[in-house]
Amino acid sequence: MKYLDEFRDPAAAKALVESIRRMATRSWTVMEVCGGQTHSIIRNGIDQLLHGTVEFIHGPGCPVCVTPLEMIDRALEIAARDDVIFCSFGDMLRVPGSSQDLSGVRARGGDVRVVYSPLDATRIAADNPDKQVVFFGVGFETTAPANAMSVLHAQRLGLTNFSMLVSHVLVPPAMTAILRSPANRVQGFLAAGHVCTVMGTSEYGPLVQEYNVPIVVTGFEPLDLLEGVRQVVELLEAGKAELRNAYPRAVTDTGNTVAREALAEVFVVTDRQWRGIGMIPKSGWTLSPRYTQFDAEVRFGVGELTVAESGQCHAGEVLQGLIKPSQCPAFGTACTPRTPLGATMVSSEGACAAYYQFRRLDSTSGAHV
Repeated sequence: MKYLDEFRDPAAAKALVESIRRMATRSWTVMEVCGGQTHSIIRNGIDQLLHGTVEFIHGPGCPVCVTPLEMIDRALEIAARDDVIFCSFGDMLRVPGSSQDLSGVRARGGDVRVVYSPLDATRIAADNPDKQVVFFGVGFETTAPANAMSVLHAQRLGLTNFSMLVSHVLVPPAMTAILRSPANRVQGFLAAGHVCTVMGTSEYGPLVQEYNVPIVVTGFEPLDLLEGVRQVVELLEAGKAELRNAYPRAVTDTGNTVAREALAEVFVVTDRQWRGIGMIPKSGWTLSPRYTQFDAEVRFGVGELTVAESGQCHAGEVLQGLIKPSQCPAFGTACTPRTPLGATMVSSEGACAAYYQFRRLDSTSGAHV
């Protein structure tokens, strides 16, 4: 397929792997921030090809995985109401709350619907004026512009029965929290290309300078990732901390200015809880006071709901790169895709799901078990 096959060429991949191996004088520890990149690395065996040369640490870049438990429980409480149509992307339906998930609410008669765009939710609101329609707005900077546009669209239509439960999180503050941690082992970052298509690359320069860490923006196909790794290793071997863009076909310095304007209009930065990690200052977005009428937390009075995390789930340590999924005592036993303890096992971008699906059962080896 044009524009895909050319970034999956086995011969080119082999050449990049050999180049990285020749260049490396030691093993380097690199974090890919994005869950989509994690799945591509594991699915394509890049971690195995570079075993002994690069250790990949899987970062907190899965938006479903880091949505806090209390936010899931708020969604469950709203979705169970008789007067509510609750709309969400499909990957949120099996994320466990403290007692059940959205699939369970739907099985018990709740009107929970999978949509493919937040604008679908505004259409449902227009078609059902006697119901409150709530969209679960989850994600990083990538999905936030469409969610912002749905709020603007609802305002234009004069919809009084549409609201959004917002749980948006931001990548640079999470990277900052990782770099500030006393347990940090990250020596270089692969930054998520799709986030940078929206926000540009300017936010990463200060991290490079303050923490003396190389950051390379890259995509998701095997050759994209291998080229990103090659450039990170090149910088680490040279002792240089630089910001590089290895994904120029999609990413510019300034990003998408129209999307950023919509984000600035609808959202304001806020402190945000991250599931399994805790509070990270200024790491999320919430609706601006100008759009409070569309805030589901306010409309349904669930903003004060808090719950405790399960002590059996080690997803927070996985998301911070402190352990590999297979090092969690519950992995593959008490915690499976059928019986998940945390979102990292059911999300399509979760590291635990990737390790389970692609049989990375032994964290000490680069080979399949």
